Amino acid sequence: MAKKRIEADQALFEAQDLVFEAFDAPFDQRAALAREALEISPNCADAYLLLAEEATSPFEALELLEQAVAAGERALGPLPFEQDAGYFWAIFETRPYMRARAALAETLWGLGRRAEAVEHHRQLLRLNPNDNQGIRDLQVEWLLCLEQYDELDQLFRAYENDDAATIVYTKALAAFRREGDSANARRRLSEARAANPHVPAYLIGKKRLPRRLPDYVEVGEATEAADYADAAAELWAETPGAIEWLADNFAEPT
Repeated sequence: MAKKRIEADQALFEAQDLVFEAFDAPFDQRAALAREALEISPNCADAYLLLAEEATSPFEALELLEQAVAAGERALGPLPFEQDAGYFWAIFETRPYMRARAALAETLWGLGRRAEAVEHHRQLLRLNPNDNQGIRDLQVEWLLCLEQYDELDQLFRAYENDDAATIVYTKALAAFRREGDSANARRRLSEARAANPHVPAYLIGKKRLPRRLPDYVEVGEATEAADYADAAAELWAETPGAIEWLADNFAEPT
């Protein structure tokens, strides 16, 4: 049994190296390298993830990502989920599984299977509350969309020192949704503007989003504002009165 495990681990190591090569390969070579990796080890979650990125439909991607998560679970075995929950990402071998599960959550959300998507994020944050993947940025928006305010408040408390635009502007929008133009909502909006003053101009239409979103964002700067506004515009637009409220409290960045 020990010999088989060693052989399986060695095969996975070789397959993972091949997938890392595939990630940097020309587009027309990536899928072939991923399939070759799976021939070496069917437990290579990143190979399925790469194939999902090449999928021609979200349903095909979903099937591949479900296989990726299952492969990651097989590769890890049950013990890390019991013993290492809380600092999962610190263990290098867990990362393909974490990447696959995060991608699965986003695909499920896009297909309208929203409760499942939120649960995957919930479990990823339980395994890795340090959240190196930035799961919370999507989760707060998803919980707000689903009006799951109690859990949303818990998430805000868990990351209370996070001043990323996604967090602080979602706090403001959540307060407005629940309370209207309250003192608390205005306070939250003031805190959000202090963290990133560039966001409102994009949301209320005073500034156009760039044709191509920035490859890198800097917290507090216009790059972050554009990235956030592109993702959250629908949430603001579908909240009655929110854009008008934002415009009434607009101030040009200094």
